[in-house]
Amino acid sequence: MPTQPHEARRMAESFGIDAERYDRARPEYPAELVHRVVAASPGPDFLDVGCGTGIEARQFRAAGRRVLGVDPDARMAAFARRGGVDVEVATFEDWDPAGRTFDAVVAGQAWHWVDPVAGPAKAARVLRDHGLLAVFAHVFQPPAEVADALAAGIRRVLPGSPFAEESRSAADLYDVMFTRFADGIREAGGFGEPEWWRFAWERSYTREEWLDFLPTTGGLTRLAPDALADVLAGVGAVIHGIGGSFVLPYTTLAVVAKKA
Repeated sequence: MPTQPHEARRMAESFGIDAERYDRARPEYPAELVHRVVAASPGPDFLDVGCGTGIEARQFRAAGRRVLGVDPDARMAAFARRGGVDVEVATFEDWDPAGRTFDAVVAGQAWHWVDPVAGPAKAARVLRDHGLLAVFAHVFQPPAEVADALAAGIRRVLPGSPFAEESRSAADLYDVMFTRFADGIREAGGFGEPEWWRFAWERSYTREEWLDFLPTTGGLTRLAPDALADVLAGVGAVIHGIGGSFVLPYTTLAVVAKKA
C-alpha cells in the first residue's frame, strides 16, 4: 500500500475519467495569484506540472506567458490540447526536458502527486537563474451538514475509506501538506527560503453545481456508477434541505521559492 500521495498512482491518474466534467466543475485560480506569480517570474516561459485539463495553463497564457504542460494522463492532456495548451504525457519525475529550461515551474492541485524531494530537485535543474517554483492548491471546507452527508455516503459504499474517517479540518490537512512541500524544497537544495502565500475568496454553489464538482474529487473518482449515485443522492438531499445552495469560503494556498 502507498504511504505517500505521490505513490498512489492509480488515484493520481484517475481524474481523467471525465476530463470534461473536471474542467467544467473545478474552479480557476484567483487573478491575484496569477498576477503575483507572473510578476515574480524572471521571464515568460512556464512549465506546468500536472497541468490536467489546462485550467491554470490557460490563465497563465491569458496573462502573456508561454506554457508547456506535463501530465501523466493522456485523457487530460488531450483535453488541454483542445484548449490550446501544448502538453507532453509523462510523470514529472520521468519527463525528459530535452535540454529545455524555463523561467517558472508551476503546479496547481498537483504537487502532492510528485515526489517531495525529487520533484523540486528536478524543478531546480530545468529552471533558469532566479527562476520561480510555485505550487498551489485550493483549501475549502463545505458546511458541516454537507461534509457529514458526504462522509456518511462514503462509509456506506466504501467502508474503511480514509476519506470518510478523516477528522482533521481541510485547513489542518493542507498546512501539513504544504509544510511538507516547503521542507522538500529545502531538502532538495538550489532554492532560497520558501514563502507562503494565501488568497481568500468565496463562491456560491447550487445543489447541481456541487454534485457536478464532487465526482472530480479524489475520494469519488474511482467509485462505481451506482455507488457514486448513492453518495450524490445523500449529499443532494442535504443541500436541498438547507435551501438548495450554499456559499463556500476558499483559501488558495501557495508555496513559492526562487532558484538561488
